[in-house]
Amino acid sequence: MTAGTDHRLRARTSAPEQLQDSLFASGPTGLGRLDGVTRTTLTRGAWVDLVPGWLGGAQDVLETLMTEVPWYAERREMYEREVEVPRLLKFYEASEPLPHPVLAEARDALNAHYAAELGEPFTTAGLCLYRDGRDSVAWHGDRVGRGRMDDTMVAILSVGSARTLALRPRGGGSSLRFPLGHGDLIVMGGSCQRTWDHAIPKTAKPVGPRVSIQFRPSGVR
Repeated sequence: MTAGTDHRLRARTSAPEQLQDSLFASGPTGLGRLDGVTRTTLTRGAWVDLVPGWLGGAQDVLETLMTEVPWYAERREMYEREVEVPRLLKFYEASEPLPHPVLAEARDALNAHYAAELGEPFTTAGLCLYRDGRDSVAWHGDRVGRGRMDDTMVAILSVGSARTLALRPRGGGSSLRFPLGHGDLIVMGGSCQRTWDHAIPKTAKPVGPRVSIQFRPSGVR
């Protein structure tokens, strides 16, 4: 982690002590079962699975990710000027060790559960750090690579403050909102990346940091 990124991290991740205590209760770290998945069928062959509280004791995971991951800030061209992406990032290739052992366990559990339906393993992990309510991600689909043409899955594990993941049909329309809390799992499958968009909107609420861990098959970004 560079000194500049570390400064931004410290400056943007403060939260009221009582908020931290209520949101980030500690406990033994471990994964729940996946046989209680709730599936929401969308249009155009898309679907979403939700498992609230799949990861127990997520506070230890959050603390490790906040301090051990080499977060970096990305800059992109927008409206004829270069701007900083409003979140910090780290992408782990299939060959890279993950920053907490429970993330490898989560990937293995997802592979075992979705093997028949997905037909290939989850291999990579993309991490996003939303430091507070000002960090966000705009409407998009994971359509870089095979996700642009093929059905696939993206599994997102959340640790930290609750943030809303919004989903709407590609091209616009009414949106669905999934409030993802500490340890919650959401899996977007079928044609979801091609035919729907998702976003993490900004919020004016006094929220603390959230880390999103996105497990994807090879060639899907």
